[in-house]
Amino acid sequence: MAPWPYPLWIAHRGAGRLAPENTLAAFRVGAAHGYRGFECDVKLSADGVPFLLHDATLQRTTPAHGIAGQRPWAELSRLDAGAWHGRAWAGEPIPGFEAIARYCLRNGYALNIEIKPTPGEEAQTGRVVAHEAHRLWAGQAVPPLLSSFKPEALQGAQQAAPTLPRALLLDALSPGWFDTAMALGCVACVTHYGLMDAVLITQLHGAGLRALVYTVNDASEAQRLVKLGIDGMITDAVDKFSPGTSVLD
Repeated sequence: MAPWPYPLWIAHRGAGRLAPENTLAAFRVGAAHGYRGFECDVKLSADGVPFLLHDATLQRTTPAHGIAGQRPWAELSRLDAGAWHGRAWAGEPIPGFEAIARYCLRNGYALNIEIKPTPGEEAQTGRVVAHEAHRLWAGQAVPPLLSSFKPEALQGAQQAAPTLPRALLLDALSPGWFDTAMALGCVACVTHYGLMDAVLITQLHGAGLRALVYTVNDASEAQRLVKLGIDGMITDAVDKFSPGTSVLD
C-alpha cells in the first residue's frame, strides 16, 4: 500500500468533549493536547456555504431551533455555538469550513472531513465540500480525507474532486458495503470500533484500503486495535491518549 500520510490519533470534532464540538475553540484545545489530526462535520447552509455542524438541527448546540441547512450563512454565522457547553465558551461561533481549513493549513494539521449533508442534499453537499477542499488544499502535500456514511455524498465528491482521498463510514457491515467502497474509489473504510477485527483489517489491507475506526475512548480497545494494525483512531479522549506515543508503551 502507498504510505499513509495521516496520524494514528484523530481528535473527534476538534476536542468535542473538552470544548464546544466543531468549533475553532475545540480545534485549539485538541492542538494544545498535542493532536495534529482532526475530524469535523461539514454541511451546507441554505445559500450553499459549507460550515461545521454535526446535527441536522440547531437546538442541541445553539439557542436556535430548526433545520440548520434551511438558514443562510449570514444568520448561522451569528449563532452562539459555545454557551451550551459552558459559560466559558459563550459567544463561540459556528465556524465556516474555510476558517477551519485555513487554521489546519497554517499549522500543518491533517483533517478528516465528514460530509454530513442535510437529508436530501447528499450529492450537492459532497460536490461543494470536495470542490472547496480541492481549492483550499491546492498544492499541499497532504490533502484532507473526505468521509461520509452517505455513498451519494462520496459520489458527489468523487465527481467534483476525483483526486481527493475518500473513505466510507460504516456503522454496520451491511450487504454490499465492500463493493460500494470499491466503486467509490475509496482509500479507506472507517467503522465503529466494535466492528473492526483481524479479519476485516486483513480484507481491507488486502484490497489496498486503510482501516480506521471511531470513536475510541477506552485504552483496552485502543490497545487491541493497535495490535491488529489499525491505521487511524478517532477519539473524544484527547486528554487521555497522547497522540505522540503508542498506548502499548
